[in-house]
Amino acid sequence: MTPLTPLRGSGVVMDRMQALIETACLLLTEGAPVVSSDRIHRLDKADTKSGENSLLALVNLGVPYAMLLYERFLGRPFAGHRDSVSDLVGDSLEAAIEDILSKSGISYRKTKRAERIPGFDQAPDFIIPSEFNPQVIIEAKLTEDDGTARDKVTRVQHLDALSMIGQPPGQPKFEVVACIAGRGFGVRREDMKKLLLATYGKVFTLQNLGSLVSCTRLKEFRTR
Repeated sequence: MTPLTPLRGSGVVMDRMQALIETACLLLTEGAPVVSSDRIHRLDKADTKSGENSLLALVNLGVPYAMLLYERFLGRPFAGHRDSVSDLVGDSLEAAIEDILSKSGISYRKTKRAERIPGFDQAPDFIIPSEFNPQVIIEAKLTEDDGTARDKVTRVQHLDALSMIGQPPGQPKFEVVACIAGRGFGVRREDMKKLLLATYGKVFTLQNLGSLVSCTRLKEFRTR
């Protein structure tokens, strides 16, 4: 709020501030790293793509207005677009889960966005065999950022706590299963640890989704 007022602090506060500034300058001058062809790095922008060379070019030549149309100038349009299509992208993971459940002849209830399900303050993505007799809960999420992944981890932890209300130790009302995909879940190892603990190891990715039925209580409801 007062950008011209000198920062005041001592000890670790100023050390952290200096480390943040040095890290930011290093990222800006190094430029965008090489990533696979199906990804776009956050630093792959007009002023940072080639590091110091990009910065000098824009200082000397100016910046065309069209080049400013990325997230930190005009309301994060890259992230806005990513958010707008996240449901479409996430549908691929949910479709894979539905395919596995259908081929195994397992009855399930797939919920809709913001749907109200009795007994749950937030509706799980899949309830097996039905919302009237929840025995297995599946939470599915594809995310490319750690913030969204952390939200899903918190939600799974809440479901785990909900499954133990009024139950003897080690006898949850329903089993909680997580199906995940995307870079977001690999960013923070501590969050991944929490997810594994909350599901007692019942975490599946697109690579091992074929074991979803055989390695969970879903096998009890298999009819094919």
